[in-house]
Amino acid sequence: MAGGAQLFALNHMAAPNLRLAELFALAKALDITRVEIRNDLAGNAIIDGTPAGDVAEAAGRAGIEIISINALQRFNAWSPEREREAIELTDYAAASGARGLVLVPRNDGEGRGDAERLPNLVTALTALKPILAQRGLIGLVEPLGFEICSLRRKSEAVAGIDAVDGADTFKLVHDTFHHHLAGEGAIFPERTGLVHISGVDDAAVTVGDMRDSHRVLVDGADRLGNLIQIRALRATGYAGPFSFEPFAESVQELDASQIREALAASMAFITAGVMS
Repeated sequence: MAGGAQLFALNHMAAPNLRLAELFALAKALDITRVEIRNDLAGNAIIDGTPAGDVAEAAGRAGIEIISINALQRFNAWSPEREREAIELTDYAAASGARGLVLVPRNDGEGRGDAERLPNLVTALTALKPILAQRGLIGLVEPLGFEICSLRRKSEAVAGIDAVDGADTFKLVHDTFHHHLAGEGAIFPERTGLVHISGVDDAAVTVGDMRDSHRVLVDGADRLGNLIQIRALRATGYAGPFSFEPFAESVQELDASQIREALAASMAFITAGVMS
C-alpha cells in the first residue's frame, strides 16, 4: 500500500478526550498529516469557543491539514435555523483553514418517504451551494446506513448533487460502517471526497442492530469488509484519505499512548491487508 501513513487521516472522535493540540501531536506521532475536527465535543474546540484563527495557527505549527469540520447535522431538514448554523460553521471552517464541512442527514425516522427524500435533499443542497462556494469549501455529504435515516444511499446523494449541478461543490463521504449497513453495492469513487473507516468485531450483534457504540478500530475480527471496501475504492480511482472514526467507548477511553499504539496497529493491519 504505497504511501503508508500518508493514506490515513484522524477524526477527533478517535481520541475525544485530547485537546486539539494533543490531537495534532498524536497525528504527527503516527506520521498522519490530515485531521478532522468536530463541533460536538464538549470542552474542546469548536464548542468551547476556541477562535478559528487559533485553530489555524495550531494546525500550521504542527504541520497539520484540517480536511473537514464534522458536522452540520440534519442538513437536509432545511430551515432558517439550519441556514444560520451553516453560515456559522462555514465561516469557522474557512477561518480555521478547513477544506470541507461534513453534512449529516436527519436520522430520527422523519423525512424518509419516497416523495420527501430527494426534494428535501435538493432544497438543502441548493441553499448550501452558494454558502460553501463563497467560502471555498467542499460540502461532504455523508449518507447514514441506519434504517431510520432520511438519506441512506450514496446513489440518492449523487442524484441530488447532480440535480443542483453541484459536482464541483459537493463530494460524498464513504463511511465503511454505513456502507455496510445500507447494503448498497455502488461506491462512486470519482464522487468521493473522504472515507471514514471503523470496524465492528462484536460477533453477536446483527447488522440491523449495529450502532455507533459498536464501532472500533479495524482489525482482523472486522465484520464490515473494510479491506474489501478500501481495495475497491483505491482500485477504481479514489486517492483521498481514509479517516479513522471509531465511536466505541473501548477506543475513546484509551489514553494518549494507548490510542497511539492501537491506531498504529490498525494502520499496519490495513496497510498489509490492502497491499496483499
